[in-house]
Amino acid sequence: MGIDRRAFLKSSAAAAALIPFVTGKGYAEKRNGMPYRRLGKTEEMVSLLCVGGYHIGREELTEQESIAIMRTAVDEGVNFFDNAWKYHNGRSEERMGKALKDGYRDKVFLMTKVAGRDAKSAQQQLEDSLRRLDVDVIDLWQCHEVVTESEPYKIYNEGVIEVLLKAKEEGKVRYLGFTGHRFPDIHNEMIERGFDWQTVQMPLNILDHHFRSFEQEILPKALKKDIGVIAMKTLGGTPGQIPAKAHLATVPECLRYAMSLPVSTVVSGMDSMDYLKQN
Repeated sequence: MGIDRRAFLKSSAAAAALIPFVTGKGYAEKRNGMPYRRLGKTEEMVSLLCVGGYHIGREELTEQESIAIMRTAVDEGVNFFDNAWKYHNGRSEERMGKALKDGYRDKVFLMTKVAGRDAKSAQQQLEDSLRRLDVDVIDLWQCHEVVTESEPYKIYNEGVIEVLLKAKEEGKVRYLGFTGHRFPDIHNEMIERGFDWQTVQMPLNILDHHFRSFEQEILPKALKKDIGVIAMKTLGGTPGQIPAKAHLATVPECLRYAMSLPVSTVVSGMDSMDYLKQN
């Protein structure tokens, strides 16, 4: 694989040393023991750990269990929640909406994503997400899984951008971003078209810099433009599977590597209290 355990740990330490130099004053702080970082040009301070929305919608979890995980995360200092319109046919958003009742909404920076690639579907998905989450405002709305060559064109030319801007103007969303996990070239095209993206979500892990590296190709560009970076796929596959089988790193080490990078937050799937505590 071109990297051994010692080299991985050295690169992690080196990446951590770079954070103050690339992010500027006021980038990091701690609240209740939880590290918080600045989300790019939004100037929002978000927890370094983000609750991934996919896992909390799994059938293996009861609704009560998933709500307990989310509320415990908030009680422990996490304030960033990830979700998406398509996760488990809406079950993830519905469960999150219930978890945010009883005053928890005011403690959370709420993000969800839109999969629509035309104006009509994007608008409908916005209304679906607002209803399922049972909120009036979504803090961050991101175009989901921008992974094929045709998708930047569709987003920019088939009405999606207009829906994003209208939603922001109407106060239904506060910030706009996009995600993708396959090709850095697609991320680059989305950024270079000139739209004022406030965030970008991308895979960042110990294996990333070997092939189609988001860390090398997109992370520096996002930082230069002060776009808040959200890290995902931090374990390089099924929880720890690839690094663990390669005897390269443990799950905590994989998370620490991603957190050592100059990112704003790291999305982590949490489908049990034990895994939440491990994070």
